[in-house]
Amino acid sequence: MPYSSPAPGSAPANPRRTVAGATPEQLVLGLDTFGDVTRTPDGDPVHHAQVIRDVVEQAALADRLGVDAITLGEHHRDDFALSSPEIALAAIASRTERILLGTGVTVLSSDDPVRVYERFATLDAVSSGRAEVILGRGSFTESFPLFGYRLEDYDALFSEKLDLFAKLRGEGPVTWSGAHRSPLVEQEVFPKTEQPDGVNAWIGVGGSPHSVLRTVQVGIPMMLAIIGGDPERFVPFANLYRQAQDELGRDPMPLGVHSPGHVAATDAEAREQLWPHFEANRNRIGAERGWPATTRAEFEREADAGSLYVGSPETVAQRIARTVRLLGADRFDIKYANGTMPHELLCESIELYGREVIPRVRELLAA
Repeated sequence: MPYSSPAPGSAPANPRRTVAGATPEQLVLGLDTFGDVTRTPDGDPVHHAQVIRDVVEQAALADRLGVDAITLGEHHRDDFALSSPEIALAAIASRTERILLGTGVTVLSSDDPVRVYERFATLDAVSSGRAEVILGRGSFTESFPLFGYRLEDYDALFSEKLDLFAKLRGEGPVTWSGAHRSPLVEQEVFPKTEQPDGVNAWIGVGGSPHSVLRTVQVGIPMMLAIIGGDPERFVPFANLYRQAQDELGRDPMPLGVHSPGHVAATDAEAREQLWPHFEANRNRIGAERGWPATTRAEFEREADAGSLYVGSPETVAQRIARTVRLLGADRFDIKYANGTMPHELLCESIELYGREVIPRVRELLAA
């Protein structure tokens, strides 16, 4: 069914927005991908162009199934196809009706906050209010030399640009100055959004107390990226997040969580489907960072009790519900794309997530 925009002068569509203290029905359950380059049955890498088209199809499928959100991660490497996720999201906007459209993450440190704001305000317009951006420093560093930034300025760049982005959300005249960008004096940025608080935004956090406090200080909610270990170890960060809100007099801010996973008909089938792609992806990145090769035992430990949400719909739903309860989360996104896993298996995982996992999570939390 083609997307139909509201009549001129009417309010934008009212997609599901994450709210602090979400009830089971308000909980946002989403999907995430970096546009991982998949492989053909013969083992050849799929062309980047086809991977991007496949991502659009995956998002359209998720929308039909009632998944709440899709986020696309920005990377500048040969193993991920999405270097300009906002453009892919605009294509997805024309194929969908209700799903939230975001990035996970936009590497703000090596971008210009004004241009980022303009792009997402434009995406918000073409999607009738469904755009959101997750801002991050990026766990990969290829964008820094690519766009002429120094890695020595990694932290300073993000702090300064985040400060400017937060001011731009007011959508009024901005006066600002910093060390890494030309100043603004009573400057306005266009287009304006139809949202009361400007572009919907999150900050991606890997798990340092300083990063947690920064989200509260700038008033932009936290998206915890939990990629390993028992999620219970992140409870102190969730507690710190809420304590800081109380101390600074902030209204309650929602908390999101992002973790990898895969859904299949049975636990055994899900693990067998995921393992070779998990191994290849983990070892490729690990080799760049000096990590030892992963093992099947490590994989099984993460699947049993860590932050790898892999299994049957019931198993994955139980694991998600536990994490949401532990952290008091208002949103959970599962990174369904795992290395070279083929498009067909990704679509099967999305089907099970939308049709079975999401309603089961809500049922478990309501009980």
